[in-house]
Amino acid sequence: MPKPINVRVTTMDAELEFAIQPNTTGKQLFDQVVKTVGLREVWYFGLQYTDTKGFPTWLKLDKKVSAQEIKKDTALQFKFRAKFFPEDVAEELIQDITQKLFFLQVKESILGDEIYCPPETSVLLGSYAVQAKYGDYIKDQHKPGYLTSDRLLPQRVLDQHKLSREQWEERIQVWHAEHQGMLKEEAMLEYLKIAQDLEMYGINYFDIKNKKGTDLWLGVDSLGLNIYEHNDKLTPKIGFPWSEIRNISFNDKKFIIKPIDKKSPDFVFYAPRLRINKRILQLCMGNHELYMRRRKPDTIEVQQMKAQAREEKNQKKIERQMLEEEKKKREAVEKEKELMIREKQELMMKLQEYQNQTQKAEREGVDD
Repeated sequence: MPKPINVRVTTMDAELEFAIQPNTTGKQLFDQVVKTVGLREVWYFGLQYTDTKGFPTWLKLDKKVSAQEIKKDTALQFKFRAKFFPEDVAEELIQDITQKLFFLQVKESILGDEIYCPPETSVLLGSYAVQAKYGDYIKDQHKPGYLTSDRLLPQRVLDQHKLSREQWEERIQVWHAEHQGMLKEEAMLEYLKIAQDLEMYGINYFDIKNKKGTDLWLGVDSLGLNIYEHNDKLTPKIGFPWSEIRNISFNDKKFIIKPIDKKSPDFVFYAPRLRINKRILQLCMGNHELYMRRRKPDTIEVQQMKAQAREEKNQKKIERQMLEEEKKKREAVEKEKELMIREKQELMMKLQEYQNQTQKAEREGVDD
C-alpha cells in the first residue's frame, strides 16, 4: 500500500488537512477542497503553491500532485485563492461563500498594499469591513476604542498622514454608523463593488522586457492584457482587450501578441524564464475563457444557482423583517410597561400627597 501524502490547504478563513495518494490528481484534490468549503463557483479559484525554485505557482489540475514541483515539507502546502476575477462582482458572484472568500482576499491585498487604494477610499472600505464584522453600530456597545485590535487601513495610509490611530478610528466609526441596517453579506459586497474600481484590482503583474531591453510590467486581467511602465502599475501605456487579440503564443522566453487587425504590428516581449511565459499563457487562456462565457447565456447550473441564491436572500429578508417586527413589538410592550409603571408611580405619589394633605388638614382641625 503506497504511503499517503499529507496536504495542508489554507483558505482565507480556515486551514484544512487532507491525506492524498501518490496518484491523486490536482483535480481530485481541488474537488475535495471545494466540497469541504461548500463552494460551487469553482471556476474562479485555484490551488497555489511555492515551487522548488521559490516562485508562486498554480497547481495543474490534469497532472498528479506528486509529479509537480512542490516544495517538499512534512505536509505539502497550498493556498486556496481566487485565480480569476469577475468583471462585475454584483452581477456575477452568486454564493455568499464566494463573496466572502473574494472579500477576504481583496481586503488582504489592499491592506498589504498589493492593490493601491487612496486614503479616503481606504476609510470607506474600512467602514464596510467593520460592518461585515460587527454588524450595526450601536453607540452603547461600540465605545471609543472598539476598533483598536482591527487592522483596517494600509500602513502606507497611516504613514502618509499625521493622524493618530484614534482619529482614523473616529473617521471609520462615522461611516460605520451610516451603514445601519446593512446585512454583513451586503457589507462585503459593497466593499467589493468599490474595490473592483481600483486600478490594480484583479490584475496579475509580470516582469517583462521589450525588444530594446526596457523593463516593463505585463498585466493580465478579466478584460485583456495591458503593458505598464516599470515605475507605474496604475496607468497602462498599451492595452490589448481580449476582443482585439487574434492569437497569443510564446517561444522559449519570447512572447507574441497578434492583434486581430492585421495592419497592426505584433507586440513582442521577453519574460525572464520560459516557466513565466507558460504561467502567462495559462492565465490568458483562463481569463479569455471566462470572458467568452460571460457573453453567452448562463448554463443551466448557473441559472439554478442564481435561483437558489435569490430564494435564500428572500428567505433571509423575510426572517429579518419578522425579527424587526418582533423587536418593535417587544419595544412597544416594554414602553407600555414603562408607561404603566410611571403612571402607577405618579398615581402613588399623588395618593401620598393627598394623604399628607388630609393628615395635615386633620391635625390643623384638632389644633383649632
